[in-house]
Amino acid sequence: MKTKVPADLLEAVRYFADPVACRQFLADARWPNGVICPRQGCGGKEHWEITTKDHRHLWRCKTCRKQFSVKVGSIFEDSPIGLDKWLPAVWLLTAATKGYSSHRLAAALGVTQKTGWFMLHRIRAALMTGSCEAPLSGEVEADTTAIGGKEKNKHAVMRLRRGTGYVGKAIVFGLLSRHGEVRANAVSDESGEMLHPLNRANVARGSDLFTDAAGAFR
Repeated sequence: MKTKVPADLLEAVRYFADPVACRQFLADARWPNGVICPRQGCGGKEHWEITTKDHRHLWRCKTCRKQFSVKVGSIFEDSPIGLDKWLPAVWLLTAATKGYSSHRLAAALGVTQKTGWFMLHRIRAALMTGSCEAPLSGEVEADTTAIGGKEKNKHAVMRLRRGTGYVGKAIVFGLLSRHGEVRANAVSDESGEMLHPLNRANVARGSDLFTDAAGAFR
């Protein structure tokens, strides 16, 4: 049975005070048809449930073998702020008719103004796309690049060897929506087998994808 959305602020505060209820609420909202691995390019539907010693609830995907929580792949990922703060903040911003300032949000949640500013910008970014996980659409540019120090400053063994791939550099695959949103992923190589799943996971069908003439984009 799916959880319902709190009807008013008092109900929201009471409901989201329970970490288990928060996790279940977000899981139902993200995966209404069952938990799916949010790792880029995976989407596996088979998993194990794991409860850690510090009482965190995780899943391990049977496809990619990686662990993930309900926050992975969302605006809440990589944030130490608990869902008991995040979800009331989302409720407040979506219910407000005149918007919220970072000072007002911080006072309402009992956090610092800096934390309120951080939360406000992440939630606004999600509202602009209509979803925390909406794929890029419209006109989208795709390309890869190598990140690392200047070749002349490296030891000869670590320099870029033409024709054999990038040596001593990190390869990053980036997608840019011409509306302004950017997504980037570290990849192990520039093959079509590596890049095509990332394209499919991050770009909506029917979009115009602009690339260079690299073989991986054929």
